[in-house]
Amino acid sequence: MSGNLDAVIHAPNRLQICCMLAGVSTIDFATLREALDVSESVLSKHIKTLEEAGYLTVSKSPSDGRVRTWTSLTGAGRKALKGHLAALKAMMAGVPEA
Repeated sequence: MSGNLDAVIHAPNRLQICCMLAGVSTIDFATLREALDVSESVLSKHIKTLEEAGYLTVSKSPSDGRVRTWTSLTGAGRKALKGHLAALKAMMAGVPEA
């Protein structure tokens, strides 16, 4: 996959989710929603797409009387992100600086 863009990750919000998760073990739903500045329904759809591709896992845990949703990248997700970023870098290598 290192030479091809990944259509699942390529959408800007999903790319940002993956990049945010690449540096940590987990991020909660509210933090992602605020960082992306999207509605809960939009974020849920992006998370579902990544989860169905096997790139993301979702877990829920109680906190202060509420249930919090946590997300994390899977090994396959990390590999796909690395390949996607490599493909972007390869594309950018031929672009002259402005």
